Amino acid sequence: MKKSSSCLYVVIPCYNEEEVLPVTTEKLTEKINKMIKEDLINKNSKIMYVNDGSKDKTWALIKELNKSNKYVTGVNLSKNRGHQNALLAGLMIAKEYADIVISMDADLQDDINVMDKMIEKYNEGCDIVYGVRSARKTDTFFKRTTAELFYKFMAALGVDIVYNHADYRLMTKRALTELENFKEVNLFLRGIIPLIGFDTAKVEYERNERFAGVSKYPLKKMLSFALDGILSFSIKPIRLITLSGFIISFLSFIFLIYVIIGHFISNNVTGWTTIVSLICFFGGFQILCIGIIGEYIGKIYSETKQRPRYIIKDILLKEKENVKK
Repeated sequence: MKKSSSCLYVVIPCYNEEEVLPVTTEKLTEKINKMIKEDLINKNSKIMYVNDGSKDKTWALIKELNKSNKYVTGVNLSKNRGHQNALLAGLMIAKEYADIVISMDADLQDDINVMDKMIEKYNEGCDIVYGVRSARKTDTFFKRTTAELFYKFMAALGVDIVYNHADYRLMTKRALTELENFKEVNLFLRGIIPLIGFDTAKVEYERNERFAGVSKYPLKKMLSFALDGILSFSIKPIRLITLSGFIISFLSFIFLIYVIIGHFISNNVTGWTTIVSLICFFGGFQILCIGIIGEYIGKIYSETKQRPRYIIKDILLKEKENVKK
């Protein structure tokens, strides 16, 4: 049964996106107008840009669009807090005004035409609808391979994560209210949101090429993001260290027996190569283990301080009668 048309907010984190925002706004405005005419959403629906401490004219452009476009609203963070924190800030503000929220990136590589299918799934009773890539044709070989390995590795670690899903999703007010109860400072929303539960669905789409600007996720940031996901949702790396310790201890014991036997049956002097190789191996392995444990301790340190995940500097809204506080 179709629900009455709901208020939709499209939340878009922005970091140095002045090149794409005009085109993004134009396309989303056309899409929202079309969905309003089809009675999928109501006329109070909005586009909410979240400026994540951009160094270019992104916030100035958002303010101009807010004045000229009836759908555009904006949130300005006090400084750059990272994509996940900026996205969370937008979601938490939007849930006070919207019935449903769709999150996506500013470059519109996520197909906006899939929004209709997401709302259809919502009308069927789903609280969370994931946008899932059907293929990775637009990615480079390196990015495609590493991304697929990441999802498989996360699954192997026991993390409940939706394969080939980024942050293109629909969430209801109820789901967002439950998301607010998760207090992690080290955010990895792709792992947190499946923990909410409720009825979920997936819609497939093909990701488009970026039409302007450059990616704000270079290799360094992607590796950091992947590490956050692994350390925030699995303790298996520490268990693997323990298992490796047992295996290496066993092999060391076998090697010790070999050395003792060799001492009595041979007059050969023990080679320096073997000694140096073993020292380098065990030294490197110990440093690696200490590094992994240190990463976990660092995450614990960040969580115990409970510093705010974001600080809002400015909010641009449109209609005061839309407020549901």
